[in-house]
Amino acid sequence: MSAPEAVADRVRRWPRRLRRAAVLGLVALLLASLPWLWTTIAAHGHVYDEADAPSSDVVIVLGTAVAADRRQPGDRLTGRLETAAELVNSGRARVVLVSGDGGGTSGDEPAAMTSYLVELGVDPRRVVADPFGLDTYDSCARAREVYGIERALIVTQSYHVNRAVTLCRHLGIDVDGVRARCAGCGPFLIAGKSVRDYFASGKAAWDAGWGRSPAVSSPENSAVQDALRG
Repeated sequence: MSAPEAVADRVRRWPRRLRRAAVLGLVALLLASLPWLWTTIAAHGHVYDEADAPSSDVVIVLGTAVAADRRQPGDRLTGRLETAAELVNSGRARVVLVSGDGGGTSGDEPAAMTSYLVELGVDPRRVVADPFGLDTYDSCARAREVYGIERALIVTQSYHVNRAVTLCRHLGIDVDGVRARCAGCGPFLIAGKSVRDYFASGKAAWDAGWGRSPAVSSPENSAVQDALRG
């Protein structure tokens, strides 16, 4: 085969190679998206806006960054707490479990959460703090295994709520998600957090599939039941 013929043959092969690459790319994207699809489908029908949220004895609030002063909640955490306080103050929940990292890089999340809920009018006797909810999976697992919660609402932002609901339901809690307020969340932040949560779904599926234990093991704690009785 002459040099010009070889060049022409290579040119003719490119469309086939491009099609093959496109198919392989689509297959890879589908496989990578399976965990995200799992969280989205599993949470379907179990996520509500604040105004439409059902009632439950317990509402779980997931922790996130504390403000720069290390005492007040950050914007996203403020939104979650305001939503939870509204659920309690309107009679749709009785006890709040605040679950976060007590030794977080931004500060003690459960302590800031508890203090702010009290400022919002929630009786401190109705707030239980779990300082070892180091991630979403751990918060759900500990809510079930340590605090004995079987039915609850869970409050977090829209980009996170499907994963939280799916993990808690997988771990044995009959949970409904409530989309939290987020006054300081602009479109770029929401987009960035949504992308992060897309990839975090892979870890969620891995943790759920292997049934890993929470990072911190604790004995059973009756604080939530005691608060309900009180």
